[in-house]
Amino acid sequence: MKTFNTLILLCFTLLLTSCFEDKDDIPISTSEINDFVWKGMNLSYLYKENVQQLSNEQFGINAIENRYGTNDAYNAYLNSFDTPRELFESLKYDPETTDRFSWIVDNYFELERGFSGISKTNGMEFSLFRAPNSDTDLIGIVRLVLPDSNADLNGIKRGDLFYAINNTNINDDNFNTLLNQDIYTINLGNYNNNNTPDDRTDDTIEITSQNIELTKLEYTENPVFKTEIYNLNSNTIGYLMYNGFNVGSENELNNAFGEFKSNNVQHLVLDLRYNSGGSVSVETALASMISGQFSGDVFKKLIYNNTLQENNRIFPFIQSIGNTSINSLNLDKLYVLTTRRTASASEGLINSLKSYINVVQIGANTRGKTQASITIYDSPDFRRDGANRRHTYAMQPLVANGVNKNDIPVPSNGLTPDIELAESALNYGVLGDINEPLLAAAIADINGTTSKTSKFKSQKRLELVKDFDLNPKKGGMIID
Repeated sequence: MKTFNTLILLCFTLLLTSCFEDKDDIPISTSEINDFVWKGMNLSYLYKENVQQLSNEQFGINAIENRYGTNDAYNAYLNSFDTPRELFESLKYDPETTDRFSWIVDNYFELERGFSGISKTNGMEFSLFRAPNSDTDLIGIVRLVLPDSNADLNGIKRGDLFYAINNTNINDDNFNTLLNQDIYTINLGNYNNNNTPDDRTDDTIEITSQNIELTKLEYTENPVFKTEIYNLNSNTIGYLMYNGFNVGSENELNNAFGEFKSNNVQHLVLDLRYNSGGSVSVETALASMISGQFSGDVFKKLIYNNTLQENNRIFPFIQSIGNTSINSLNLDKLYVLTTRRTASASEGLINSLKSYINVVQIGANTRGKTQASITIYDSPDFRRDGANRRHTYAMQPLVANGVNKNDIPVPSNGLTPDIELAESALNYGVLGDINEPLLAAAIADINGTTSKTSKFKSQKRLELVKDFDLNPKKGGMIID
């Protein structure tokens, strides 16, 4: 009897599961997804007041009637777009200048994995530059290699140059096809200026016999990339390269600051040159580790659109992460290394800390992103729970402006460095090494020998064609 009852229960369970799956398999129309896109943007979009196609009302039938008069007119509007992406792009305000950062995805599982630092990658981040004396050929130069990634295990180093993939020279027409493969072989070379550093017409690429096969694999990145402690000229200097404000990295950060604190670090160089942003909460935690003397004071504010002013939020400096006390250095001066890839939460950290301590920025202008975003799903309250199981579209629109305690945002053209020093792809140096140009400039300033940085300012510049980031969707300023 027990076996029979178990069989009945199993059959009943399978029947219920089958019905549930059948429901999920019902095709969903583009118009239905477009309805989600419009309603989600109409509620939360930071610049909704500037978009004629959106309504002054927030929800439901009132919002639709306010803008379109009737449901039929609204449905006709939705049906005029062939894809949800097309509709979404049409609702962005001034996308060339003001909103360069909102996006939509058709697979939110991949989006979530990206925010967690999980991606399919060979671990090599690089840039493509115009090859010398060519209008079409390109060269790649590696700027970052993830620890224990496939590239790292195969011996790829920062500064390595490759001129071909699978023995095919890289050019304007084929680089996307060549680099989108999961497995490919890079053909390495050397840059030779033929002892004429000021004349690029004599430059050549020397072909070597070194070829390395790389494979893209699933990889979970630890954004705490490197920490070092230097004792130089009676100064104890801490160095932290942090590559993403990933939720879950707070404890790793706190452990690093615990090490700094136990070694009596007096000066900190925070390397954010490749940090495109992430969680505002993690940003606040890092600011509290750097300082510590401003607990409870306003670190940052988020300001929403006119119909969501009740959501405006203040992020104060904190003393603990859960039940763990924060290891704070109580610094009144911070050195930050930046490039154009320094964006969003990274910029917010600099902008908000400047209201309290002296922040010396070294490198190049940052990206210029002051806004925060949130993931919007197709559910009754636009949250993850209850998301429509018939599609996997989600949006990441800008929903709030991030400002410091004095209501000052990051400028749209980025934060200007106090010591301007662009990275040179032909002289990247080793990250964390005291002779690496940007770090050397910070150490020189700490030691009062800033004149030593002048030798880094005349490096030859290559013509950049395209940057390839390891996980281009991991950054932004994300509201938890």
